Amino acid sequence: MKNKVREFRAAMNLTQADLAKALEVSRQTVNAIEREKYDPSLPLAFRIAGLFGKRAEEVFIAD
Repeated sequence: MKNKVREFRAAMNLTQADLAKALEVSRQTVNAIEREKYDPSLPLAFRIAGLFGKRAEEVFIAD
């Protein structure tokens, strides 16, 4: 699944570690999501989108 996590994270001046802490996941999880090596669970996808003030569909794009 494609996503804009890196783009939105950078726009908020957050590091991967900052985002991971806010989401209560590891930095490695954030890295894997950004590299599109890992698709987050639906609850995590909604938390990510909410943190950015976006809808899930704006952050995650189906292939």
